[in-house]
Amino acid sequence: MKSSVEVLEDNKVKVYVEVEESEFDKDIDRAFKLIAKEVNLPGFRAGKVPRKVLEARVGLGPAREQALRDAVPQYLAQAIKEHDVDLIAQPEVEITDGEESGPVEFDATCQVRPIITVPGYDALRIELPSVEVTDDDLTEARNAELSRAASLQPVDRPAESGDFVVIDMAAERDGEEVVGLNTDDYSYEIGQGWVTDDFDEHLVGASAGDVLTFSSTPKGTEEPADFTVTVQTVQVRELPELTDDWVDENVAEFATVDEWTAGLRDNLAERKLSDARQQAGTKINEALAALVEIEPPESMVNSDLNQRVQGTIQQFQAQGIDFEQWMQATGQDPAQFVESMRGQSELAVKVDLALRAIAVAEGLDATDDDIEREYARMAMQYGQKAKDIRRAYEQNDAVPDLVAQIRKSKAFDHLVHHCEYVDESGTAIDRDALIGHTHDDHEHDDHEHDGGDVGAVVIDEAATAAAMSPDDDTTDDTTDEASTKDED
Repeated sequence: MKSSVEVLEDNKVKVYVEVEESEFDKDIDRAFKLIAKEVNLPGFRAGKVPRKVLEARVGLGPAREQALRDAVPQYLAQAIKEHDVDLIAQPEVEITDGEESGPVEFDATCQVRPIITVPGYDALRIELPSVEVTDDDLTEARNAELSRAASLQPVDRPAESGDFVVIDMAAERDGEEVVGLNTDDYSYEIGQGWVTDDFDEHLVGASAGDVLTFSSTPKGTEEPADFTVTVQTVQVRELPELTDDWVDENVAEFATVDEWTAGLRDNLAERKLSDARQQAGTKINEALAALVEIEPPESMVNSDLNQRVQGTIQQFQAQGIDFEQWMQATGQDPAQFVESMRGQSELAVKVDLALRAIAVAEGLDATDDDIEREYARMAMQYGQKAKDIRRAYEQNDAVPDLVAQIRKSKAFDHLVHHCEYVDESGTAIDRDALIGHTHDDHEHDDHEHDGGDVGAVVIDEAATAAAMSPDDDTTDDTTDEASTKDED
């Protein structure tokens, strides 16, 4: 087999393949063996009819057609691998010679992944929630704990937001009671907004003994109801006095106010740092995608969208939720559901292209050790042996996909270590504290840091699934379909 590649416009290449007649004759021979299994001739066992006999009975045409359907995808896959064609969509295959006899020639127009540059990736400025613990944060945390032991005390003044009121409430619609909205001695905190959108507005300014009448639409309904609300009492929440004795009696592990305050500060600092870390990965991806100037290829977006939708459906099934019933309950149709995820897929494709570009720009490669560690990690995840994972990848020509994922992971890790992090006010956030480093920068120059604290790229599990499933070879399936169309 001979092959060559011509670069076309719009991120396409054309792959030319020539198969010598003697080589293709082996494919015809294999096709005759398949036909022999389906033909019953007197004097021959099933599957044992010689080629010459079959050729005399059914002719060469059916076997040649079968050979073209079976062999062309294989030859194309071999050429794509030989020339390292990064195929991202079903190729358009055209058989140009050899349909009837002689050597076989065909070409395939292939859409390939765009190769881009990402100017400015080394100067990303990522805005995250502040990780500093303020006095207001401490006061709020202390009051939250104190409120558990708080008491409600009546006050002789009009109600304000945050007060509690004890009310008798009645609601009618067309003279009929509205179920669930007729109650006595109901303690309600003004500001919760639980009953109607403007329920709290009617209560603010009311005093004990007032009777309020108004119409409003209850939450979860579409028709308004007539309300009559009698205010019995206006109350305020009084917190207990914060003393060492109260802390000793009510807060585990601490005996004094100072000890408890120090512990709250540490917990709040860790929580804020954790929140910032969880957002950092998403914010980095969004900032990186914004640097990509090209439109994401539709084929890549659709491929990611399909995987995303299927993954969501599988999650529903794993949780025992009927997806169709959920769609009906949420008032969505399948098209709306799919389109709601398109933006995520477009962003994911841009990030994919950008990370690959950064890996090239920074010279980030996947070493043999990197690949072996990934085999070992997947072996633990899937409960298999690393050598079996390796064999599956090698047999399905999926190692290049794994290499690409490792390189993208390293590129993301590079970004994590070189971004500038600031809070909403523009104050710098310590990068090492955010990432979780306890060593000097030069110690992670080899990109061995796992990036887990910030949310590094995870090796693509879809690629793993494809590698573990021989029947899912994209190149073979797509070229087979295309060549069949050309045959017809």
